Amino acid sequence: MTERPPVSLYNLPNALTVLRLILVPVFLLALFAEGGHDTTWRWIAFVIFAIAAITDRYDGHIARKRGQVTDFGKIADPIADKALTGSALVGLSMLGDLAWWITIVILVREIGVTLLRFAVIRYGVISASPGGKAKTFVQIIAIGLYLMPLAPTFDWLQAAVMGLAVILTVVTGIDYVVRAAAVYSRAKAGRVDGPPPAGTG
Repeated sequence: MTERPPVSLYNLPNALTVLRLILVPVFLLALFAEGGHDTTWRWIAFVIFAIAAITDRYDGHIARKRGQVTDFGKIADPIADKALTGSALVGLSMLGDLAWWITIVILVREIGVTLLRFAVIRYGVISASPGGKAKTFVQIIAIGLYLMPLAPTFDWLQAAVMGLAVILTVVTGIDYVVRAAAVYSRAKAGRVDGPPPAGTG
C-alpha cells in the first residue's frame, strides 16, 4: 500500500490560523484606541473580531475536507481561538463594559478544559459536542454585541446573549469533565481487565 505523503505546513487552513493569531494584537489596538469608547474604532474592532472569528469557523472545516490536518494546526488552532476570545473578554472588562466575573468564569472554563484535554489525550480523544459548538457560537455573538457601540436600549440584548453564553460555558464545561472522566475510567479498566501484553506471564 502506498503511503500518503506528509501534509505540508504551508496550506490554507494553517494560513487562516496564523492570520487569526496576527489579528489578535491588531484587534486589541483598535479596541483600546482613543480610550476604548470611540464609535469609529469600536466598529473597526468589531469588524476585525468578526473576520478573525470567521477564519475560526472555516480553517478546521477546510483542513478536514482537503485532508490538510497537521500537528501544527491541532496545536495552533485552539491557541488562536482562546487568544481571540480571551483578549476580547479581558479587553471589554478592562474598559468597564463587561463584568469581570463573567470574563473569569469563561476563561477558567476554557483554560481548564484545554488542560484537561491535554491530560487525557493519551487515553482517548473527546470530540466536540453539539453543546460545545453552540457555546462557541453564542460566545462569539455575545462578544460581538458588546464590541459594537450600540445604543443603551440594546443593553438587555447584550446581557441576555452573554447570560446564555455563560450558562452554556458552565454546562458544557461540566459535561467535558464527565466525558473526560469516562474516557480515563475506560482506559484504566482496559488496562486492568484486558489481556496481558505479548511476551509476559
